[in-house]
Amino acid sequence: MKIGILQCDHVREELQSEFGDYPQMITALFANVAPDYQFRLYDVQAFEYPQHLDECDAYISTGSRHSVYDDLPWIARLEDFIRELDQARKKYFGICFGHQLMIQALGGEVRKSDRGWGIGVTSNHVEHIKPWMEPIKAELNLIASHQDQVISLPQDVEIDVLAGSTFCPCYMLAYGDHFLSVQGHPEFCKDYSSALMDIRRNIIPAERIEQGKASLTTGLDDQLFARWIVNFINA
Repeated sequence: MKIGILQCDHVREELQSEFGDYPQMITALFANVAPDYQFRLYDVQAFEYPQHLDECDAYISTGSRHSVYDDLPWIARLEDFIRELDQARKKYFGICFGHQLMIQALGGEVRKSDRGWGIGVTSNHVEHIKPWMEPIKAELNLIASHQDQVISLPQDVEIDVLAGSTFCPCYMLAYGDHFLSVQGHPEFCKDYSSALMDIRRNIIPAERIEQGKASLTTGLDDQLFARWIVNFINA
């Protein structure tokens, strides 16, 4: 199974020596649950794309410090590519920025949330279960790092809300049997989340950082979620 990583940003340079970049985080996430997966990297900020959609069996879009509504040519091109994947019914999994861009590409709305920053470990209730969501779990705990959220879903396509919370109602979404996305970061570890919070102390309220740091004592469902992604891609 060959997975294309659509890289939408880089880990901050001062953190890469300890934590690596986004592609390394993603490959590490799947190391135990899908050791046979092969990965191919596409730097979409540099307009690198497959010559043919079938170069990979599925595609994963990373997070980004940018907003999906930023007027940047590479974002517009990636949005077009997501629509191409949809037309071809190609498997796609979007993380954070990739989650939001999937919905924007399908006609939904994303903007900065008035609920503020989502950081640290967040818990979201599983509202709808797909056959590939095994083993089943009622609450999903993953690391978050975002201000933007999906505010409204597309009106002319049927999106399944698989998990959400009062803070982030559209947390995990699916479209058909080929598109899946999550607002959280299953590829992030707790130490990276903590380091990222420290670097962002000048832009995140101190009270929210204190809450985010405290949440890091909560257990993660990253490996469970990785299994779900593998089940989804293989379905």
